[in-house]
Amino acid sequence: MYNEHSCHTGKMHHGCGHSRGRFGHHFGGRFKQGYEMFNRGFRRVPVNIEETENSFIIHLYAPALVKENLKVVTKDDVLTISYKPAEEGAAEKFSRREYSNGAFERAFALNGKVLNDQIAAAYTDGILKVTLPKNPETNTPEKDILVD
Repeated sequence: MYNEHSCHTGKMHHGCGHSRGRFGHHFGGRFKQGYEMFNRGFRRVPVNIEETENSFIIHLYAPALVKENLKVVTKDDVLTISYKPAEEGAAEKFSRREYSNGAFERAFALNGKVLNDQIAAAYTDGILKVTLPKNPETNTPEKDILVD
């Protein structure tokens, strides 16, 4: 599972303070340019990824959302979490605005590590929690190798 994203410069590279993680390869090559273009206009929402013995759990921090406007889908072994707020009639006027509840999208390559038909999601207290049960066939336990 890996989340490809753009850095503050808007360019995609590995030197952003984020690692590729243990789930394998990122989207690269021909996907890079399209991904950068796709990400424009979306806000950045932070995630924590927790690993337990039986699952991976994505904790996406996005307070004050309308749960019905959240969308969690899997397609081609990629989990996509997105939010599109409903259209508002009259624009609110703020004298200062430091946060927004605008649209966002995050994508995670699952790399065959997850049982896609058993994924569950819940939104509570501003945190979207997506539980991804591990695929026992592709998640082998760590094994110590004796060095001679």
